[in-house]
Amino acid sequence: MVTHVRAEAQGDERGALLAFLDEQRGGIRRAVLGLTDEQASSRPSASQLSLAGLVKHVAEVEQGWVARARGEEPAVRRDASNWHECFVLTDGETVASQLAYWEKVAAGTEDFVRSVPSLDDTFALPDQPWFPPEGRVSMRWLVLHLIRETARHAGHADIIRESLDGKTAFELVALAEK
Repeated sequence: MVTHVRAEAQGDERGALLAFLDEQRGGIRRAVLGLTDEQASSRPSASQLSLAGLVKHVAEVEQGWVARARGEEPAVRRDASNWHECFVLTDGETVASQLAYWEKVAAGTEDFVRSVPSLDDTFALPDQPWFPPEGRVSMRWLVLHLIRETARHAGHADIIRESLDGKTAFELVALAEK
């Protein structure tokens, strides 16, 4: 798992952006190392977030944003009646199945970002108050947004994991390297 971005990624903007995104994904993936589905689904802090829910959420969000950029519908549609389901495992889902799904999503993201003619190309956003008011964003914005979203949840994952069993991000890096 990526624990830092290598200096050689700095020469290619797409490669650098994708490397930073993968670094943040690694933080979340490491947070579930060695946990059972039950442990990963528990909520040991004041928040309603769980590690399993974060894994599921970031995979769905990443897939949804890339689908929008491609001009497609997200694979999973969430609305007011089911938005909370992106934060919990349901109907036979496991941490392992969500990690495998996220791995496929990540590969699709990389393929897409490397295939667009320019990071300056734009795509339209739905007219919703939670989207940027400009109505269009660039592919560069897309990847930066995914980095921001994933990094935010990687921080949440650090706190949740430490609340579960005291393991810190640094300990998990060492555990992942074994």
